[in-house]
Amino acid sequence: MSRDLMSLPRPDGITALREMSLDRLGFLQRCNQQYEGIVPLQLGDELVCVLNDPGYITEVLKRPRVFIKDKETQALDGLVGKGLVTSEGDFWARQRRLAQPIFRQKNIDAYANVMVEYTQRMLESWQDGAIRDVSTDMMRLALDIVMKTLLGQEVQDVAAQRINNVLEIFQDWLDHNSAVAVAATLAEIGEQQAQISVASSESIDKEYQDAIALFDETVYDIINYRRANGLTGNDLLGLLMQVEDADDGTRMTDQQLRDESATFIMAGHETTANLLSWTWMLLAQNPQVRERLNTELKTVLNGRPPTVADLPQLTYADWVLKESLRLYPPAFEFAREAAEDYELDGYIIPKGTTVIGSQWSMHRNPRYFNEPETFQPERWANDLEKQLPRGVYFPFNDGPRFCIGKNFAMMEALLLLATISQQFQLDLVPNQIIEPRTSIALKPKYGIKVVLKANS
Repeated sequence: MSRDLMSLPRPDGITALREMSLDRLGFLQRCNQQYEGIVPLQLGDELVCVLNDPGYITEVLKRPRVFIKDKETQALDGLVGKGLVTSEGDFWARQRRLAQPIFRQKNIDAYANVMVEYTQRMLESWQDGAIRDVSTDMMRLALDIVMKTLLGQEVQDVAAQRINNVLEIFQDWLDHNSAVAVAATLAEIGEQQAQISVASSESIDKEYQDAIALFDETVYDIINYRRANGLTGNDLLGLLMQVEDADDGTRMTDQQLRDESATFIMAGHETTANLLSWTWMLLAQNPQVRERLNTELKTVLNGRPPTVADLPQLTYADWVLKESLRLYPPAFEFAREAAEDYELDGYIIPKGTTVIGSQWSMHRNPRYFNEPETFQPERWANDLEKQLPRGVYFPFNDGPRFCIGKNFAMMEALLLLATISQQFQLDLVPNQIIEPRTSIALKPKYGIKVVLKANS
């Protein structure tokens, strides 16, 4: 016999709406601390269930055909089409099967030299004593790297510049739509009047559509040139062009290549850039951790650029990144929509319900982490990750839709961390406001300004 979902302890719907609109991360963490298991929220006409139990989170993530991507994620399809992030069902399964071999470790390892070389190029423009927004620098560096490893495009190429512009407009479009949604929500509960003009929405929508058209033209030009000249190349696009479906021998269409390229460009630079941005902040705030990291880098590398062969020895550097991912996970939450009624531990989750699980709140749960707000890379010693229950620490999600680019992102972050740390110390500019913003990924709302100090 099923139990009544709405009998579970939960906050008042209007209170939840207000708090989610004004401070989403704070609300999710308070929800995690005050309620257990499933927290049903009636938000107007919409039923939302926040999951605070790692077992429930794991069960939802391992059933992608029952719990599909939510409407906000599906809104990304304007840019990424039917890429791995937004596609569903059999089509997604086929695309995942085709793309999986591309991300084998041997293929990823081949890009290590590009990652280090591009980082060294960036460092040539850094000067002792200069003040920089390191989040902007990391975003540009990660985009340059993904453009080269995915599409074979150099930083100065027109194609790379066009795509960078598209991504900036796409981010503005998402931020605008988010502001519209928040304003409407607050107006609904009487907090304020919605003040987003129709004209501004139409203007940014047109700019966004024009940007997508330019993106399509750019990527299709690259694909068509390669098709016409029989070129594939060793970048990710070239590998995607060559892969065949083992069942029927077919290959990806131009549309599929375009959509996966857009997906990998967007996801492939956002994660690494934001992970490193938060890492520089945490290292500056914890000089004892930075000192231990530098000691390891000197012991293993002694000033030379890192290579793939060095990575297994950079144990503490790996712990630093894992701890940064715990405190500031770029994927701070996931949202799914129930495609059918589903019984979860005796409670019926009705079809159409939005189900939310939060990396931000689970990663900071004192039930699983001692001093959860403290930056302690040493906690990852003795294989802590394997000792934790599934659904507690999942910065790259879990289940069949586990992030396909995890190994790429972690190798890149480790190589960039080692390369930069050997040449510069990054100290925070005093009295700045550093605040997370919940967008596609968790990023610094106002950037992170640092003073560069060249290592002697």
